[in-house]
Amino acid sequence: MEASRRSIFDRVFWRAALVFLAAYLIGFAVFVGDLPRSVPSAVRGDAVVALTGGEDRLAAAVALFERGVGKRLLITGVHPFMTKDLLRTVVHGGRRFDCCADLGFSATNTHGNAAETAAWARGHGYTSLVVVTANYHMPRSLTEFAAAMPGMKLVPYPVLEIPAAREWWFEPGALRTLQYEYAKYLGSLALTTAFPVSARRESQVSRDPALRNAVRSPADVSPP
Repeated sequence: MEASRRSIFDRVFWRAALVFLAAYLIGFAVFVGDLPRSVPSAVRGDAVVALTGGEDRLAAAVALFERGVGKRLLITGVHPFMTKDLLRTVVHGGRRFDCCADLGFSATNTHGNAAETAAWARGHGYTSLVVVTANYHMPRSLTEFAAAMPGMKLVPYPVLEIPAAREWWFEPGALRTLQYEYAKYLGSLALTTAFPVSARRESQVSRDPALRNAVRSPADVSPP
């Protein structure tokens, strides 16, 4: 009798494991298939927000902002030792960057990026944001941002760090990155559904002195 029960348990366990694995693989295929494949030709928003994690993301956000998109730029998740002057040389910032770019230092992950951005956007009264990050990171970013800022219009501007045309399944590094991001995306969906960012958290971030406003140039340049 004991052996029979164990056999039934084993069959149920392995069937459940196979169903879970199949669901995970199907979900992963859908996740990768839905990733942005191109950069939009034109975007509009009250402001531009760039999530750190790659130099290409910051360069794309600054170039977009310098072309006149948005009233201000926020770079969220900046390293504590980074300065605006140093960052300006890295991303080739111009007059608008000098005037109207803000650096956020308090965020250490995507959840923190969302909270930091929510406090910043609320303080400026913005209702729409152009979100700049890697294409594979965009789904999780939009999930976290939507949870932190209900009602905010989020306009994705993906940077193609893993191009869709690349045969990534033959590249261990790309496959590992996508698998890791997909697992984090699933976790983000679960957490933002159960524990959305609260107004109290936003208030704490808004009072954080690490969220610094841009320093005006000596000539107090206004955006063109």
